[in-house]
Amino acid sequence: MFTNLIFLTVLLPLLGFLVNSFFGRKIKNEKIIGIIGSGTVGLAFLVSLFSLLEIVSLPVEERKVIVTLFQWFDVGNLDISFGYQVDPLSLVMSLIVTGVGFLIHVYSIGYMHGDKGIARFFAYLNLFIFMMMNLVLADNFVLLFLGWEGVGLCSYLLIGFWYDRKFENSTTADAAKKAFVVNRIGDFGFMLGMFLIYMTYGSLNFSDVFLFAEKIPVTEITITLITLFLFIGAIGKSAQIPLFVWLPDAMAGPTPVSALIHAATMVTAGVYMVSRCSILFVQAETTMMIIAIIGLGTAFVAATIGLVQNDIKKVLAYSTVSQLGFMFLALGVGAFTAGIFHLMTHAFFKALLFLGAGSVIHALKDEQDIRKMGGLKSVMPKTYWTFLAAALAISGIPPLSGFFSKDEILWKAFSEGSTILYVIAVATAMMTAFYIFRLFFLTFEGKKRWYDPSHPHESPSVMTIPLIILGILSVIGGFIGMPALFVGESGNFFAAWLAPVFEPALSKIAHYGEHSHTTEILLMILSAGVAAFSIYIARKFYLQNIKPIDYLVNKFSKIYKLLFNKYWVDEAYDLLIVNPIKVTSEKFLWKVHDVKIIDGFLDGTAALFDSGSKFIRKIQTGVAQFYALVMVFGIAIIIFILFIV
Repeated sequence: MFTNLIFLTVLLPLLGFLVNSFFGRKIKNEKIIGIIGSGTVGLAFLVSLFSLLEIVSLPVEERKVIVTLFQWFDVGNLDISFGYQVDPLSLVMSLIVTGVGFLIHVYSIGYMHGDKGIARFFAYLNLFIFMMMNLVLADNFVLLFLGWEGVGLCSYLLIGFWYDRKFENSTTADAAKKAFVVNRIGDFGFMLGMFLIYMTYGSLNFSDVFLFAEKIPVTEITITLITLFLFIGAIGKSAQIPLFVWLPDAMAGPTPVSALIHAATMVTAGVYMVSRCSILFVQAETTMMIIAIIGLGTAFVAATIGLVQNDIKKVLAYSTVSQLGFMFLALGVGAFTAGIFHLMTHAFFKALLFLGAGSVIHALKDEQDIRKMGGLKSVMPKTYWTFLAAALAISGIPPLSGFFSKDEILWKAFSEGSTILYVIAVATAMMTAFYIFRLFFLTFEGKKRWYDPSHPHESPSVMTIPLIILGILSVIGGFIGMPALFVGESGNFFAAWLAPVFEPALSKIAHYGEHSHTTEILLMILSAGVAAFSIYIARKFYLQNIKPIDYLVNKFSKIYKLLFNKYWVDEAYDLLIVNPIKVTSEKFLWKVHDVKIIDGFLDGTAALFDSGSKFIRKIQTGVAQFYALVMVFGIAIIIFILFIV
């Protein structure tokens, strides 16, 4: 019953968007606006939850239901319906999007209190959830692409929500445009992938394409191109090298927007899409290797940048880029379940980290520099303890959720990838624990460095209750996917749940040999040990003043500047791409092509007809005798020509 009502998880947020868009200004009551926005997403979560319980009760082979609403269009051989696919993977994503999204909506009621555009804000949030639900539930590439483009539009609207505010050296509107333009680059690649899929398999419906891909082999170059184009789309949406530059600038939006984009929605779209198309990707070994390398490279580079950032949200932004890199590393070595597992746990602790940061910013009157914080533990105990839980989880401290998901990725990188991948991944995990506790200690521990009259205080319950719920999930959320080492193959519920989705793909992967449980335990101890050691070093540096890393700037000034300036990637893009395009657009496309060629042609045509009409106008004298003379003269010429001929 609830499975057939899965379309309500899409329509309810749309309803919230329409109500707050058209009637929000008339309602005026903030609480009612917030209840409408949050309630529709909460109801969508309940429908997803009951659908999950219904699907669980079915036999494994029947855990896939297609709910078709109507035929969208039928052109030639392309028949696309507006339909939703309910299976283990889409249900996991639905619960994450609506569950975490609901908590962020509730939190926003307190965070956005007093904002004159609160109705517009909740309308945009609901539209974001609507688009994301279309993306994760779609049963074909066209509907998925509708949601794919929709979340890009919503990110533009939400990042630039405070369009009149300054952000670093520009404005929030500039940050929104940057996110929109960079994502269009990736989206173009995704479209090329869709076109090639249709040319190759004759369909864009998941069921048809994946069945053909499983049964009918195609040339290596074709499947490689298809998967590379799709992955380019994922690079843009999930902020991987070289298109990661938009995500840190997305911090220009309100903090709940940062939490929604970074934890539950937009950036996870690329990971989901690659996982959904796993049967295509496993047949392209070159693409899989590229995914693993780019994922690990992104994780490492973003972690190094996060070491020295001072904006509390910027640290978390680069942390998101890094964690997404871990997810793609998992996908690249064929560990699709591990990638989705880390996506889920990351949604818990990253949403908590951002909302906790928002609580701190709210208390310190919009202060975001961690060097101007400190000593907040005593005045914000709920935020402190929940933030600590999230920090421990993302660091990979057992038995919190992040430990199980990250350890599974590290294990798969070692067992299915290579030792080099594993070593770099461990180094990245070590940096993660260091920079997240650098942020934690500078924000909550030590002496207060904030301005006395600001009088920071704990956030209201409407903001702290979502923190507590996410804190609990960050602590216990990993037990659902405990490794087979502890519970046996049948005991890992999360892996067993997703097995039917990934079984066709995993059957085509060549495994690189078996490893003993002893090796797995030793690597598990190593990953937890390096995380604990990093936390200890961070405590030494920032609480006990044992040569803090920022005081080593003079000794490692070049490295520090390189990391602090984010490898000058934005500057390089401006120099090599943005500015040349601007110059070309202004000096050639505008002043030459537009003004002289296009406008010149149009103006010249008008001038030609103007001159001709002036000449013709002179013979229109209005004298009948003159017209008769012209007629006789014309007849004479015609007779003469006929005579000659």
